Amino acid sequence: MTDRMKTGRRGEALARTYLLDKGYLVEAVNYRYRRTEIDIVAKHGDVLVFVEVKTRTSLAFGHPSIFFKREQQRRISRAASMYMEETGYDWEIRFDLIAIYLKSPEAYQLDHYEDVFFPGLH
Repeated sequence: MTDRMKTGRRGEALARTYLLDKGYLVEAVNYRYRRTEIDIVAKHGDVLVFVEVKTRTSLAFGHPSIFFKREQQRRISRAASMYMEETGYDWEIRFDLIAIYLKSPEAYQLDHYEDVFFPGLH
């Protein structure tokens, strides 16, 4: 496993723990549709939340949140539609971003952005 993959896995684990601590129910991790992956699918109350996790070990190129581009949002939107079709879910949804900066092996900064985009409004 590459260092980049290890960083991503660590960030996803931190994000899952954060969400669970906030009362979310994690339904799926690394859900794949074609070549797109949704890092975390969780329920928060009656809302189904699709979460993208961006993790970085340096801020040299900017905060992790700036790496969530529109094309990726479109792909995640399509994958979310397939997830909803597969599970029969047809109620409220939301797309969130969790940006994690790993300052050191022990220290990190986690920022949770709710409702970062709505499909079709680009």
